[in-house]
Amino acid sequence: MKIKAFTLLTLAVALFISACGKSDADLTKAVQDKLTADKVTGVTVAVKDGVATLTGEVADITVKNKAEASAKVEGIKSVDNKLTLKPVPTPPPPSPDMMLQGTINEGLKKKGITGVTVAVANGEVTLSGTVDKAKVAEVMMVAQETKPKKVINNLNK
Repeated sequence: MKIKAFTLLTLAVALFISACGKSDADLTKAVQDKLTADKVTGVTVAVKDGVATLTGEVADITVKNKAEASAKVEGIKSVDNKLTLKPVPTPPPPSPDMMLQGTINEGLKKKGITGVTVAVANGEVTLSGTVDKAKVAEVMMVAQETKPKKVINNLNK
């Protein structure tokens, strides 16, 4: 009878221990360790009742998905991925000089004028190269239409 009672008690304790599983603190540490091992940064983990919640800001969707996969360690029932993506930085607008140069080059191209090199520095346009004497006025007109500070004519006619 004592053996049956002892066996029954041992079985009950074993079931109780296996039912408890890992604590939320243990699971949090396990997920954090896995994220570190997978080189995922910028992620905060909170585990409650076996559900891992991921928060923070990551570089892109690939990192977001990798973090979610990394969080699925043994003992985690599900993952609530609340990670956000860092906004993509907007490229700086082109410099006014570059815009001026591009506008003049496009104007010359539309008029079929070739052989002109356009350089712009601080709003001042320098025209160089060789063009037909009859086209010099057209080149100057295209350059002046962009309203630069100054046009320097170094064209060879």
